[in-house]
Amino acid sequence: MTTSTAQRTSGTDNTVYRPGRWLALAVLVLAVLLVAVDATVLGLATPFLSEDLEPSGNQLLWIGDVYSFVIAGLLVSMGSLGDRIGRKKLLLTGATAFGAISVLNAYATTPEMMIFARALLGVAGATLMPATLALIRNIFHDPRERSIAIGIWGAMASAGAAVGPVVGGFLLEHFWWGSVFLINLPVMAVLVLVGIKLLPESRNPVAGPWDLISVALSLIGIVGVVYAIKEAASEGPTWGAAAALLIGAVALHGFVRRQLSLPAPLLDMRLFRHRGFSAAVLADLLTILGLSGLVFFLSQFLQLVQGRQPLEAGLAELPAAIGAVVTGLLAGRFARRFSVRSVVAGGLGAVGLALAVLTVIGQSTGYPVLGAALLVVGAGAGFSFTVTADVILSAVPKEQAGAASAVSETAYELGAALGIALLGSIVTGVYRGFTVPAGVPSDAASAAHESLGGAVETAASLPHEQGAALVGAAQDAFVEGLRLASGVGAAVLVATAVAAWFLLRGQKLSDGVEH
Repeated sequence: MTTSTAQRTSGTDNTVYRPGRWLALAVLVLAVLLVAVDATVLGLATPFLSEDLEPSGNQLLWIGDVYSFVIAGLLVSMGSLGDRIGRKKLLLTGATAFGAISVLNAYATTPEMMIFARALLGVAGATLMPATLALIRNIFHDPRERSIAIGIWGAMASAGAAVGPVVGGFLLEHFWWGSVFLINLPVMAVLVLVGIKLLPESRNPVAGPWDLISVALSLIGIVGVVYAIKEAASEGPTWGAAAALLIGAVALHGFVRRQLSLPAPLLDMRLFRHRGFSAAVLADLLTILGLSGLVFFLSQFLQLVQGRQPLEAGLAELPAAIGAVVTGLLAGRFARRFSVRSVVAGGLGAVGLALAVLTVIGQSTGYPVLGAALLVVGAGAGFSFTVTADVILSAVPKEQAGAASAVSETAYELGAALGIALLGSIVTGVYRGFTVPAGVPSDAASAAHESLGGAVETAASLPHEQGAALVGAAQDAFVEGLRLASGVGAAVLVATAVAAWFLLRGQKLSDGVEH
């Protein structure tokens, strides 16, 4: 980056300040907000989509998590590609594709078409997330300003996941379920038009060629392992799951060996020798794993168990966004005043305790309990996720920001995919075991066992008392599964908090204090 009249240099150091850097951040935040919204906006639309497309329970899980699977599989490759061809170019190209593919999602007519469209949206989404964080690393050279910028980025990433249900709820009450995808078009149009003017281009000048064999190994490895875990969690140990796990593990082994031998690797594996870097990545992955499956099914709980309208259910999840935004903005300051490990471990522990509270929820649980738990979940995630992102970026030279950002985002998306697969499969497994009331026809019982939405829809075609009994049994089973998943999530988060306390010992942010 060259210094020009459009930039100024501090009188006390050589830090370069770009006058349009905060406006550029606003554009980047717009991208990350939309990708995060898109990951959760479908949660509220699930009952409507189930009624229209009639997916099986397994297809419904694929619709929910294939987006994150594909993003997770391609993030490292796309982060490295941005380092090579330019992060701005990759971001704007990806944004254009994201908008176009959103139309395909909105007008899907079969479960298979919906799964395919969501997968394509994941390909486009994979170009956006690492580019945004890498550009922040290259726009903000002052460590304290960068912490604020990452805080805003992290707050929007966390808030987007919670704002998704609110946006989705409003649209679902006024339009059809496809509208939750069409909102992407105007936002992406603004991002591209404004981004062309405001965003600086940056790349790694000595990145070397983009290795397509590494790209293939990364994609096959991550998707293979995630698919195997998902399949084993939902169907039990099968030969198919074992084969996918073996293929994925072999591909990942080959990926690591290849990176260590290439002069210009797709991902510098030596980054993982940095204890703070590895610990931050692990904390990201397990934090999102503990949260994502729960959030995916909580929207259904609020609508199909407690009977809330879509917009009301979305607003009910808003405390998580508020907590994430507030703590995301304060996280860098707290990490410097106290320590990195106390903020990350404290945030993780708070999320774990909030999830533990949800192990006692029932159909009649009042909103103050749910709202308070969601507020603590958002606050804890905001603290942890923001500081770990800062640690990851601070651990590498700015030329490798794209690759490092991709690792951070891969952990996030992989955690989301695994969370929906593992915790979601716990909910689904418990739910499918419920006893259908006597007298319910076998075809109705089969449809009811597929999903809670299917049970509610099926009950409408039965005599009133019989339908009410079916819905009641289905709701009880769903809540039981949700409680169990919350307990598993709580255990994962508390264990991660303890691990983070030890692994992040001595870690600090730039110009911070060491504890």
